[in-house]
Amino acid sequence: MEEGTSQSLGYCEGTVDDDYDVRQWDVREDCEVRQILDRIADKWSLLVIALLDCQSLRFTQLRREIDGISQRMLSVTLRQLERDGLVSRTVHPVVPPRVDYELTPLGRTLHQTIKSLVTWTEQHQEEIIAARASYDARREMMET
Repeated sequence: MEEGTSQSLGYCEGTVDDDYDVRQWDVREDCEVRQILDRIADKWSLLVIALLDCQSLRFTQLRREIDGISQRMLSVTLRQLERDGLVSRTVHPVVPPRVDYELTPLGRTLHQTIKSLVTWTEQHQEEIIAARASYDARREMMET
């Protein structure tokens, strides 16, 4: 264990919220919270949710907008988000079939959270860049 790392999962000295329980972020494989976070926090899901804000899009539109995603990965991502109740899929009975995707009410609440995370990242990116540079410089000095 690294120096300065507490061995206790419940150690939160100095935290503001005394009701906060770190065990809610359980690392067991069968933990539902972990599984849901793994799903919604992957890069493809975040991008799909962001793109579907206030609009429905067709599969081809989503694929065009998401740089680097394969057709298979987009299909898998949309299927998983639909299964989790975050995205709805509407098939229109036309030839060729047209399929639209949109956020469900639950998905829209998640979008607000993602938007907050992006805003925080934008506000603190310079601090993070500086911290990375400082860390890299320290590591480089230690290795020489």
